[in-house]
Amino acid sequence: MIESLKEEFKRIYKETPQYIFFAPGRVNLIGEHTDYNGGMALPAAISQGTWLLVSPNNKNKFVLRTLNLDDYAEVLVSPHYRPTNIAWVNYPLGLISRFTQEASGNISGLNMLFSGNIPQGAGLSSSASIEMATALALNRIFQGGLEKIELVKMALEAENNFVGVNCGILDQYAVTFGEKDTALALDCSTVTHRPVPCKLGEYTLLVINTNKSRSLTESKYNERFAQCREALSLLQQESSLQSLCELSPAQFENLQYLIPDPVIARRARHVVEENARVNLAANALNKGDIELLGQLMFDSHASLRELYEVTGRELDLIVELSQRKGVAGARMTGAGFGGSAIALVHQAELKNYCCHLIKAYEKVIGYEPQIFPVKIEGGVRQL
Repeated sequence: MIESLKEEFKRIYKETPQYIFFAPGRVNLIGEHTDYNGGMALPAAISQGTWLLVSPNNKNKFVLRTLNLDDYAEVLVSPHYRPTNIAWVNYPLGLISRFTQEASGNISGLNMLFSGNIPQGAGLSSSASIEMATALALNRIFQGGLEKIELVKMALEAENNFVGVNCGILDQYAVTFGEKDTALALDCSTVTHRPVPCKLGEYTLLVINTNKSRSLTESKYNERFAQCREALSLLQQESSLQSLCELSPAQFENLQYLIPDPVIARRARHVVEENARVNLAANALNKGDIELLGQLMFDSHASLRELYEVTGRELDLIVELSQRKGVAGARMTGAGFGGSAIALVHQAELKNYCCHLIKAYEKVIGYEPQIFPVKIEGGVRQL
């Protein structure tokens, strides 16, 4: 893999790359839309991800290319950068912009080649993978001396303010701090985590990509973000809350009368109850109770469907088809509105499950989903 990427770099840039970096994608086992509400989540880095090959150039420009798409950009080194009309370029360019503001030394041009095996639009954080590969590369090449957590916060700010997606910190954090065979019980309010052993025993973690096109900036993601902010503002009339996830489900029951709009109330209820499920799921993993973890995954999806309304026909069908022998649990993962689901499937039932799912999904939707197993791996690194 690495050798073929080096050959591609030589073909495009007529030189050998001096640096190679890898940043994984991520799955979120449970804890959806809690991150930007100050809550808990249970993500893990996966084996699929983004490779970044880099060499300095003497052209005083950043040349940004990818093997996954034809569009590319050449951007002159500058104290200030603006978003381009090439969507994928804005993720690394946003990091270049933020790093330029932070860096104490001189920034010079780079030839950069990205290549990823995360399906586009699958909700597995291909964007955060690109961001963190870029952040680590800039930090190492230009000797920025920034700690990983500083790079994570830089990437989050770039995505919020440069790209324009009001995401929370979950994706960048998981991509950076992921550990092999370990989930991260991530507290998004303190931006800290505790490792949770992710030993799945006889179960395999599958990703099922709906193959439905989606875009976070075109989706209702920012709308949900605003709805949660409205719910918090209403609750703050009679409380000193700083985030929705400070509430337990019981406390929310006592305060929900402050939210007269039933839609806004449903959004807040999902966030509060989902946050509670994360702690239960982490405890289940610690005890090796895969059946309980799976039931919590099913419960999470039901809440995302009925209260948060971010699932859609394709994801709902996958989870419905997963309620069968040999499947401990299934749920959408990522922001929703398409993307992917995950399922915990017993190894003895893998073949039957995949055949059943593909046939039934194609019959209803009109095309096949993409199914692949993932392993829980480490975070962003230089190779």
